[in-house]
Amino acid sequence: MAGNIDYTDINRIGPQVLSYLLISLSYLGIFHKCGVNKLFAFIPAVREYNIALCADKEKEGRTYTVLTCLYYVDVIAGFIFQGDIRVTMFLAIPLLGLYVALFIYGIKIYQGLIQIFERKRKWIWAFIFFKTLTLFIWGLSRKFQPSKKVVSLKGVSGAKELGEDIKASDNALTVNISKRTAIDFFKKKVLLKDIHMSIPKGHLVLLLGGSGAGKTTYLNAVTGYEKADARIMLGQQDVYEDYEKMKYDIGFVPQADLMRGTDTVEMTLLDAALMRLPVEMSVMERENRMAYVLDLFGLTAVKNSLVDKLSGGQRKRLSIALEFITDPELFILDEPDSGLDGVVARKLFEKLREIADEGKIVIVITHTPDRVIDLFDDVIVLAKDARRTGRLAYYGPVDKAYEFFGKESMEDILLSINQKDEGGEGRADEFVEKYADLMKEKVG
Repeated sequence: MAGNIDYTDINRIGPQVLSYLLISLSYLGIFHKCGVNKLFAFIPAVREYNIALCADKEKEGRTYTVLTCLYYVDVIAGFIFQGDIRVTMFLAIPLLGLYVALFIYGIKIYQGLIQIFERKRKWIWAFIFFKTLTLFIWGLSRKFQPSKKVVSLKGVSGAKELGEDIKASDNALTVNISKRTAIDFFKKKVLLKDIHMSIPKGHLVLLLGGSGAGKTTYLNAVTGYEKADARIMLGQQDVYEDYEKMKYDIGFVPQADLMRGTDTVEMTLLDAALMRLPVEMSVMERENRMAYVLDLFGLTAVKNSLVDKLSGGQRKRLSIALEFITDPELFILDEPDSGLDGVVARKLFEKLREIADEGKIVIVITHTPDRVIDLFDDVIVLAKDARRTGRLAYYGPVDKAYEFFGKESMEDILLSINQKDEGGEGRADEFVEKYADLMKEKVG
């Protein structure tokens, strides 16, 4: 009945509904121009994430979306408990903080929009004081057009696959990765797909790939640190099934070390030996192993020196020695030459060459491969295909890689597979398919 209608609530809610519809229509126009699903303009929180995509601010958009969700929760809670003064006051504190945080991240996103739409920076004041009206004008006026659209993978098919596992060998690391997926901000992403190779023992291997090609994901899958839908065999041992036993046969040296600067070199190596060598190993055997490793990496003369007093090259050799103490069959290093000059880096890679020659498999990531490429046997080239999935573009001898890609340096190979928006030639799918065809001939 009309007499029971609370017009006070209608008058209060009415402007909010009108504002919501107006902003939705504004987002609708901007989403249409930027190539985003227009329906997202009417979904709270989802539209905040997508307006950030339009602004090329995906990272900020994630935070902006989470803050928006928390803001809505706080507002709804305040509406439910509006009769309780204590609860209302309690909710007002985080609400204020969320409002300020949303304002700051909103500024970042609007600055991104201004840049994408190639407008003057002073437009930010229009967004600050007249956000709804400004978004409405930008969304509906044909004068405002983005310089680029949001990349959509809908309907895009990736490069064709090999789809066949390689048979495990007694003297090799056999990698058969069907796929590696992850949930990334409510979306399932395929990080790696269809990677098959067999790396013989005694080989020093370069892992090459542009940003986002999946190099770290590949290494984590191979070592079992982050398991994929895969079968990884070191000889005839399954890394995933026998992980507790196999993890000591795998050494991984990260780019940054975590050594205590106040310990001596010998103390640092002893700590690693006590943690990683078998408990049944005698004191004499452990000391002999430590002496061998110190000598191998040229650290015997500085074994009583503090870690903080070591040169960059010595410190890097010590971080490698810590992982080599277990005498691993598979040795992986992430940018071991980072921060080292050419001469020191060269000596370090020569040492890795010696380790490989002992029958170990050594896989290395480096951003300056051409200065030491003569020391490597093989190269693994990972590339992002059209669906932005890490794929295998090549694995094999270094000399044949130049012929395969038609290039004369590793840097040129990298440029050929990088996306065009990254300054590359955008030929990743071409080489992924070319390599898959080559492998099918060998497997067949």
